[in-house]
Amino acid sequence: MTRHTLSVLVENSPGVLARVASLFSRRGFNIESLAVGPTEIAHTSRMTIVVNVEDSPLEQVTKQLNKLINVLKIVELDSEASVQRELLLVKVHTDSETRSQVLEIVQLFRARVVDVAVDAIIVEATGTAEKIEALLTALAPFGVKELVQSGLVALARGGRAIDEQTNL
Repeated sequence: MTRHTLSVLVENSPGVLARVASLFSRRGFNIESLAVGPTEIAHTSRMTIVVNVEDSPLEQVTKQLNKLINVLKIVELDSEASVQRELLLVKVHTDSETRSQVLEIVQLFRARVVDVAVDAIIVEATGTAEKIEALLTALAPFGVKELVQSGLVALARGGRAIDEQTNL
C-alpha cells in the first residue's frame, strides 16, 4: 500500500463531506487524514484527503468521486511537488523546574507558546508530519495532558492553481 494525498475541490454545500467520505468507506479504505475548508473562490471548499491504498483501487474511487455532482476537481499531490503541513496544539505538564526545558524544546522546533498556566503550557506547532511527531516525542517525557492535531493540508508548488482548469 502507498500513501496518497488528494486535493479535491467541491461545492460548499450540505452533505458533500458525507458523500465523499462514504465513497472511501464503501471501498473499505481508511481515511488517515481529512481537512476541509473554504477556498479563495466563493461557495467552494477544498478537501485534503490522505489515504493508504494501492494505485488501482484509488483510481476507481477517484473516478467515482468525479461522478459526484458536487465534486469540481480532483488532483493527486506528490509530496515533492507540493507543500504539506499539519497543525498541532499540545498541552504539556510543567512546573517551575521543567518549564525552561519545555520552552527550549519549543524554540528548537520553532513552535509557539500560546497559553501558560501554573501547571501547563499549550504549544502550537505547524510543519510536516515528521516534525510534529518529533516534537511530540521530545515533549513526551514531561507529560502530554491533551493534544489536538489537524489533518494534512497541502497545495501544489508553482504558479498554477488546480481551479484554473475548472473554469470556476
